[in-house]
Amino acid sequence: MGDVAKGKNPAAERKEAAAAERAKRTRNRLTLRVLIEDWNRLHLAGRRTSYAAEAVRALHCAFANHLDDAAEDLDRAAVVHALDALTRRRRRKDSGGSGKPKGAAMTGRTAAYGRAAFGWAVKRGAVRVNPFADLPVAKGIAKRERVLSDAEIAEIWRAAGDAASPYGTIVRLLILTGQRRGEVAGMAWGELSDDLETWTMLGERTKNGAVHTVPLSTSACEFLKAVLSEDANEPRGLVLPGALGTPFAGWSKAKRALDKATKDARAKAAAAAGSPPLPWSLHDLRRTVATGLQRLGVRLEVTEAVLNHISGSRGGIAGVYQRHDWAAEKRAALDAWAAHVVSIVKGRIAGDNVVALARAG
Repeated sequence: MGDVAKGKNPAAERKEAAAAERAKRTRNRLTLRVLIEDWNRLHLAGRRTSYAAEAVRALHCAFANHLDDAAEDLDRAAVVHALDALTRRRRRKDSGGSGKPKGAAMTGRTAAYGRAAFGWAVKRGAVRVNPFADLPVAKGIAKRERVLSDAEIAEIWRAAGDAASPYGTIVRLLILTGQRRGEVAGMAWGELSDDLETWTMLGERTKNGAVHTVPLSTSACEFLKAVLSEDANEPRGLVLPGALGTPFAGWSKAKRALDKATKDARAKAAAAAGSPPLPWSLHDLRRTVATGLQRLGVRLEVTEAVLNHISGSRGGIAGVYQRHDWAAEKRAALDAWAAHVVSIVKGRIAGDNVVALARAG
């Protein structure tokens, strides 16, 4: 009997076979590597360069064994296996470092990057499913709440004075300004006013993409003037470059040296019987500045403006209509904070700063 008599449709079957072959060729052509490259080129172009670079790097690292496979063939089991392996590698690496649980945070970030990339591809019809959806891994980074005490700030400040250049100056500017480490390390002379009292970062240098102006206290200006005096040539490029003239990059090694210096200094102090220094990160300095400003009576809106946070009082509908730049208030706040830092470094009680700022307000 013929195929038609058997209930088959040869023409339809040939059409289905051809469609399957085309789908196979398309699937094989869209490898995971190509999907990531397309996502980066077409979708991440409007995002911060640092975010895009880190997202691509993280996915390439975690899924190195799958980059040349069809993106459509990356299933949930393969994703979970790769992320579990990443967590184990990070924990082994971190076990010899500061002891902080970075493995889960790195895995969560990588999963978020993959979920975003495949979500974009699904919407475009490039793949059918998102294998990163609803994974049994943390989707975010654990919230940190470490705020340094005045005594710890003083210890770190003193130890930073003996740290190798430019790391010591970077740390002290982090303490004085409350900005992010990448922002301070990437500070360029062109971002500073002629009198060195104002630092303005364009949107491509900030996390939220908004232009950010930071008033610099007298203490901060003194550090910049010292750097300027050491440069015999016309200042240009980065203010605090690394060894190769590029932004400083030796964070881990320099941080370990700073931790050792603070520990050694405490051991030599008269209060050596006290508790050993607790682990801390450079980002804790930013949180400490924010908390310190609140202790000094600074309004929440001003603190958020200092940190360039577009959230809370500056987010949502309030942010649409609230256009005051808080320039004078930010300067007063950072001047008061710098005075407080100087006071604790010199061993003086800084209570008068709270009263002075409250009266000024």
